[in-house]
Amino acid sequence: MINKLKVTIAFIGLTLSHVVVAQSDSFASEVSIKAGKQQAQLKTNIGIFEQNVEIIHGNRKINADRLEVHRRAELGENKQLLVATGSPALFSETQADGTLLSASAQEVRYDVANKMLIIKGDAEINQAGQIIKAQSITYDMEKQLINADRGTQNTGRVHTILVPEKKSDKDQGK
Repeated sequence: MINKLKVTIAFIGLTLSHVVVAQSDSFASEVSIKAGKQQAQLKTNIGIFEQNVEIIHGNRKINADRLEVHRRAELGENKQLLVATGSPALFSETQADGTLLSASAQEVRYDVANKMLIIKGDAEINQAGQIIKAQSITYDMEKQLINADRGTQNTGRVHTILVPEKKSDKDQGK
């Protein structure tokens, strides 16, 4: 009898923990948009936001002059593609280790369902002082993979700046 009670309590605890995780995941998938002006093109399912646009999605934030939200079934589960433009548009994300990843470009494309960020036009991405500059940068958030490209029209090159890691007193044996 006691073993059945322990198994039942453990099962209820596991079930409740999955419900809490599911609720936090659904909350994180909510996209909040604030702007000075909004329009909606109902036939094409495109929302247009202008004037001091702020987008928050979980631990990610985008600031832009203009935002188009494309909402279509072929875009996946969350069905949203956010295209932010600005001079520049800014993206930031707090990483799991607490560091801040920031990016800026003339255009920031964020595919919500695929967790893919594509920044174009004087693109720059910075994490813990490590900087990548290119015409176009793609960041796969799920795989933590960054690809940078100088672009076909650009004769420049991808520029990466690496900074040495600062060692703490503990690392130096002091």
